[in-house]
Amino acid sequence: MRKLLFVYLVAAFSTALAQAPVEKEPLTEPLAADTLATAGLLSTPVPKVKWAALDTLLNNSTDTTYIINFWATWCRPCVAELPHFEQIREDYGRHKVRVLLVSMDFAKDIEDRVIPFVNKMKLKNTVWLLNEPDANSWIERVDASWSGALPATLIINSARPRRMFFEKALDYETLARELSYFIEY
Repeated sequence: MRKLLFVYLVAAFSTALAQAPVEKEPLTEPLAADTLATAGLLSTPVPKVKWAALDTLLNNSTDTTYIINFWATWCRPCVAELPHFEQIREDYGRHKVRVLLVSMDFAKDIEDRVIPFVNKMKLKNTVWLLNEPDANSWIERVDASWSGALPATLIINSARPRRMFFEKALDYETLARELSYFIEY
């Protein structure tokens, strides 16, 4: 009887673990679509990540220029500038430029709000949801001047080393002009 009870408990526990939502480990490599697929983060169109994933990206020595935009679905200026980031992806795809759109929406809203929004807007850039509720622990690490207001954009290239930070909505012309300081033609 004990063996049967033990087998039942092990089976029930295993089933519960298999059905429990699991947050993916943060990436330790630069972000490109192929890297995301390899890491299993494309199994969802918007993976939830912790600060460590962004920190790795910010401190990575690579000749790739990253445009990291912090936005939210409820932020009207954020939504208005998203097409400019999509256009940058199209126009600068031949260069070592990657755009990462970091959603600041609540993690609980990922299924009902964020993923439907990404699909509706047909966003092709990589989108992450930053699942770090204590913003005070990481905002200054993005940029010391950042108050935490959205939208905010960081352009970074560790190999140059170069970084620019904007705490405002950006238009395409500004993005292209600022990006030109980072890339070689």
